[in-house]
Amino acid sequence: MRAIGIDLGEKRIGVAISDSSGNLATPYEVVLRTGDRAQEHRQIRAIVEEVEAEIVVVGLPLSLDGSEGKAAKAAREEAKAIGQIVSLPLEMHDERFTTVEAERLLKEQGLKAPERRKVVDKVAAAILLQAWMDGR
Repeated sequence: MRAIGIDLGEKRIGVAISDSSGNLATPYEVVLRTGDRAQEHRQIRAIVEEVEAEIVVVGLPLSLDGSEGKAAKAAREEAKAIGQIVSLPLEMHDERFTTVEAERLLKEQGLKAPERRKVVDKVAAAILLQAWMDGR
């Protein structure tokens, strides 16, 4: 089962995809925030259709103690809107530390800050998606 992972950021949306067997997540694309949520969601739908995804996994930014704050509530609302436009099953998954882990991995690879900013969101989405798949 091919899954797509989405890391909703304020400036960028990271997108990752799984292989067809649903075992390995790979960074895929970054959707830039334009202020037009409907257009951003249409871009996500186009990616979902392009890769023939069967499920969408959206990051849930829980607080360190596991509670849901304003960011988590906003993510749930946006995930609901995405779910309506893609018409696929959608699950939320804890995304705590995914961006921190992505930054660490990219630093270890020697990427400078400007290069990291271009890819960190899709790497964070891949970490999120991999964690979701590993937990299944």
